[in-house]
Order: sequence, then structure tokens, then C-alpha cells
Amino acid sequence: MDETPTQEVQQHPETGALTRRIMGVETEFGITCMDGEVRRLRPDEIAKYLFRPVVDKYSSSNIFIPNASRLYLDVGSHPEYATAECDSLTQLINYEKAGDRIADRMAVDAEATLKREGIGGQVYLFKNNVDSIGNSYGCHENYLVRREVSLKALGRRLMPFLITRQLISGAGMIHHPNPMAKGEGFPLGYCISQRADHVWEGVSSATTRSRPIINTRDEPHADSHRYRRLHVIVGDANMAEPTIALKVGSTLLVLEMIEAEVGLPDMELANDIESIREISRDLTGRVPLKLKDGTTRSALEIQQIVLEHARRWVDQRVETATADGTVLGTSNEEMARVVDLWGRTLEAIDTQDFSQVDQEIDWVIKKKLLDRYQTRGALELNDPRLAQIDLTYHDIRPGRGLFSVLENRGLITRWTTDEAIAHAVDHAPETTRAHLRGQILKAADKLGAPVTVDWMRHKVNRPEPQVVELGDPFSPVSAEVDQLIAYMHAHADTYRS
Repeated sequence: MDETPTQEVQQHPETGALTRRIMGVETEFGITCMDGEVRRLRPDEIAKYLFRPVVDKYSSSNIFIPNASRLYLDVGSHPEYATAECDSLTQLINYEKAGDRIADRMAVDAEATLKREGIGGQVYLFKNNVDSIGNSYGCHENYLVRREVSLKALGRRLMPFLITRQLISGAGMIHHPNPMAKGEGFPLGYCISQRADHVWEGVSSATTRSRPIINTRDEPHADSHRYRRLHVIVGDANMAEPTIALKVGSTLLVLEMIEAEVGLPDMELANDIESIREISRDLTGRVPLKLKDGTTRSALEIQQIVLEHARRWVDQRVETATADGTVLGTSNEEMARVVDLWGRTLEAIDTQDFSQVDQEIDWVIKKKLLDRYQTRGALELNDPRLAQIDLTYHDIRPGRGLFSVLENRGLITRWTTDEAIAHAVDHAPETTRAHLRGQILKAADKLGAPVTVDWMRHKVNRPEPQVVELGDPFSPVSAEVDQLIAYMHAHADTYRS
């Protein structure tokens, strides 16, 4: 184990709530290769072209890359990018959006290879959650919690918030009835969430078999005596930076409030899965939901109650800071931005006047876009042209996807900057354990040293195996990692031979 002294997780002095928390996002991309309207290659075939340079260099399609994030080919031929460990909201958004740029680089290289080999075609990468025949792929969130926290109890407290969170962070989609899809039974219509029809349990250790809202598999990727990992798999993949900020930032605040026992009322729903489907199809947020105590509340009411507690919490929230006053984690100023957007989004739903958030919230942005095309062309909702717009919104390729076109025209509000995202593409976060992994990977790449790394374990394979385990995800310093890198430099000649 790393013998460098671990950083104590600073907590609210009165409540014990974590106000600095390690987190990450995993994104699976939809993929296809087209030449005009002709499909050139199957997803598994184009995935091989996409990952060919990776396999050629690393002899694997599952690697950690220089910014300390994980890149791999997941089940179903989905390229997947898992951000490095982040400890603040904007930092996480930078690394999540960096994944889009890394995937785009891979697609550009794949298209060049296809052209050289006489196959041709364009590679499409979609940051969404549902394909045309009803298969779903995920966008998962990970939040560090203390080991003494019971995930079962935490999940029960979180569930009403997570089920109704789609109101403020859904990606939106036109639901087309499909007898091949599990979500069949609902009519044609616009939905707030893409994932709502594809979860089947509240809390479970499964991921693909039953798709729970919260996955309880105990893989902390940290010192298991101190930490757990809360794995949330119900969220939609988001394009707009403010929507990502609201999805993650609101969840951070709710976790802090649960830990602080600030008096969030018990709003446990009688039927989680029935409720999540009903909410997705109710753009007013007013459908009555049955609670386990026999009362009813709407999704809008649940979110409004949680928001009011969050407003009061931000007023008393104590930031985590160093001795010189540098804020670690997400600042109160940034949390205030989250609360402001949260409030404006709920007000928009309440009044049905979405003009104040129609450049910030994905499902609202997309609905406005679809409504405009539908009205202009006098189209039925099931018109294939609207389905194409629905899908193309999620195309991550710059200048081609509708989202990027809107953003370039200033019609999407930004939360971060292009410069910050570009930096995150090639550099690891500097405030977490990921910084150490990035140092190891860059040294190994420069020297040609054979290394094997995962979230915790970092190994130089020869001449004699050297292993460092990093159990503290908060710490960006380690004397053992310094020694490991020195070992690589000392044996650089053996790697060239």
C-alpha cells in the first residue's frame, strides 16, 4: 500500500457531511458507419477500426489513457469512456466533455483508415441512450461515500430524488412504440428521459440483467475499509454542460444533506418503476405519485421540496479548503449556480414557460427544436425526419451534430470553456489520485516501459515487477509513485533493447 500519509476527508464540522467528494462519469457511445443512407459496416466491425490504433499500441482494447481516464470497448460494441477521478463539479464536466473529443479523434482516424482501404463511409458516434430497436446503453455516475454509510439506507433516501431528477436533467426523446422493445405499452409521444423505460429495479447488484436505478456491487476502487462507491445508472447521457452540472451538482447536494440529516422528509414512492415511467411522459411534472405512506405527491412537488432544503443547505455549507484558503472540491459559489438553475428549471416546468432554460436543459432544448421543425413542416410526430433530428442532436462529431451546430451559434449556454476541455483531453486532474496515474502513464509512454494499471494498482512489469497501490483517491502525491517513476528511468535502457 502507498505509505504516503493519507489526506483526511474534510467534513462539515457540525454535521459530518462530505463537502469534497470523488466522483466520475462513464459514457457509452452508440456507433454506426454510413455512406449516405447505406450502412457500410456493422457496429462490431466499425468498433474494430475505431480501436485498431489502441490495440496496435497496447495489445488491448481496454486501457487507461494519458489523462488518467479509462477507454474501452464495452459489451455490444459500445466505445466507453470513464472519466478519471474528479473532486469538483466543473472539473468533472471538463473531463466528461473531454471524452467526446477523444472519441471524435478516434472516429477521424478510423475514417482515414476506411478511406485508405477502399471502404469509405462516415463514422457516427451518438451520446444518447437508446437505439432504433429499443436497446439501451448507459451513462453511469459514481460518487464516493464513507464505508460506514449503508448503501441500502442511502438508496432508500435517494430514490425519490433520483426518480424525479429526470425533470431537471433528462435528455428527451420521441418514444416510438416498438414491439421489440421492453418499454412497449406506451403510445407515441415525447418523453423527458431516455433511460426511464429501461430500468427495472430500484436497488440491485446487477447492471445489465435487471438495470437498477442504483447498483450496489461493492467495488470501491479505493481503500475498502474507508470508502464505498455509489454507482447510479439511471441518468441520461447529456450534451449541454449546464444539464450535466445540474444532474451531478444536485445529486452532490442531496448526498450532503442526507449525510447531514438536515430533515429531508420521507417521500419514498410506493412503486419506483411505475413512477419513473409515468414521470417521463408528463411534461408538466404534475402526475400524482403514490407514496408508501398512502399520500400522493407529484414529481414537481418532490423536486421543489428537495430544492428548498438545498437552498438552506448551501447557506450553511462549509467548504473544504487548504490552510491558505484554496477551496478543494465544489465551491459554495458553484453550488449556488446549481441551485439557481435548479430553481429556474422547476419554475419553467411549473409555469410551462421554458424560455428561461431553453438553452440549458437538454430535454427542453431538443423539444423546442423538434417543435419548430414539426410546425414548419406540418409533420406528424412519427415522421422519420423528426426521428432523424432527435438522433442527430446527440451526434458528437463537431459541425455535424445538431447540438454542436446550436452551440457554435451561441444557442446553448456554456458552463465551462473549450480551453479547459482541451487541457483535460491530455492532462490528468491535478487534485486527485488521477494525477499520479497520469504521471506513471506519461513516463511509461516516454520510456517505453511496460506497465499495467487500474484504478488502484499500478505496476511496472520489468525488469523486476514493482507495484504501488493507491487506496486514497483524494491524494495527488505519493513518494512511492515517485520511486516507481525513478525505477522506470533507471531501467530505460532495458526497455529499448
